[in-house]
Amino acid sequence: MRATEESARVLRTAAWIWLGFLLSIIVMDFILYMPQLQAQPLPDPGPPLRIRLFPVYLFYSFNGLTALLFLATTYWDWIQEQLDEIFYPVMLVVIAATPIFISALIVPRFPPGPLANAEGMALRQLPVLFIALTLVAWKYQFAHVVVFSLSVTVLELGLIAVNPFENRNISVYLFLAIIRTISFIAVGYVISALVTRLREANANLAHYASTLEQLTVSRERNRLARELHDTLAHSLTAISVSLETAKAYFDIDPKESRALIDRSLEATRKGVDETRRALKALRSSDLADMGLRLAVQKAAESAASRFNLELELTLQDPMPSLSPDVEQTILRVTQEAIENLTKHSRAKKFGIQLFSNGRTTLIVEDNGVGFDMKSRESSGHFGLVGMRERAELAGGTLKVESDKGKGTRVVLTI
Repeated sequence: MRATEESARVLRTAAWIWLGFLLSIIVMDFILYMPQLQAQPLPDPGPPLRIRLFPVYLFYSFNGLTALLFLATTYWDWIQEQLDEIFYPVMLVVIAATPIFISALIVPRFPPGPLANAEGMALRQLPVLFIALTLVAWKYQFAHVVVFSLSVTVLELGLIAVNPFENRNISVYLFLAIIRTISFIAVGYVISALVTRLREANANLAHYASTLEQLTVSRERNRLARELHDTLAHSLTAISVSLETAKAYFDIDPKESRALIDRSLEATRKGVDETRRALKALRSSDLADMGLRLAVQKAAESAASRFNLELELTLQDPMPSLSPDVEQTILRVTQEAIENLTKHSRAKKFGIQLFSNGRTTLIVEDNGVGFDMKSRESSGHFGLVGMRERAELAGGTLKVESDKGKGTRVVLTI
């Protein structure tokens, strides 16, 4: 939203409040002022009641017309574009000066009544001036609030001084003006401080949202890097080595070279299949369609079928409700652990357990050849680094147990 549009929206709200205030004092005058005025004996000869009420009609006519024009201007895009940066200050002058001029020049001409004195004059203009004070404190600094409060007082006292009326006690108006000025400065300070704090909080929130977005993008990049590491990187490395060997044997042993090329083609096809499976897994449609338990079961049964492995599944049913991030992590670790054991373990059998007893636990184990933890883990082999990163991002831990000839056991706890 542009600054002018936001200002127009705020001023529009102020205009509706102004009109609501006018309606309320009309009701107040009808209830309190008019009965007393009608009950007063008329001087003989004296003007008829409609003539005596002319200042009252004038007061509401000027106030209502100005408020309606003020409201219309907040919807008038052309005038906002023409005034541009001075649009807001001009509207502030209108809403602040109008009640002062009308109250100082018209209210003293009201027929005698409960709201025709200095207190009634202050009551009629104070709500609108308070709206103007709020608009100043919202848009500008506290120094502008002070200038506004003093300017209103100077303008009002100046108009009263140059337009004397009978029975007008200047000291009463001066006292009310001083009290109002002090009150305006105090209230304006509070509003200005709150607005400043709110803007600082919004700025901090925007900065936090930006940081969170960057962190999310970074995590997603790391996740994609792990997926590509477990698919494309392995396949391309194997193909590269095989082709280099075929090149070396090309002139020495063409038959062996052809065999190496055939194996490279086969590895390429497998790499394409693995990449497609990884890209499909990235969409996590199984989680959305079937839930965590069935998604883990499908991944395990698919691997057992493709590689002719014996499978033991122990999956708690039903599983407790887990957050999407936790479910995603469990499924990804399951898929990566299965992918590792089918590639490297030479296992004939593997099992998966998934259960929850306060914390959710996933166990993937096989009876394969295993590996030396000290020599392999530090190099990131088998995707252990990627699985640990996933576990930590979800607030869990990953434990891997393996030894040569004794198989491998992966335990994820969240």
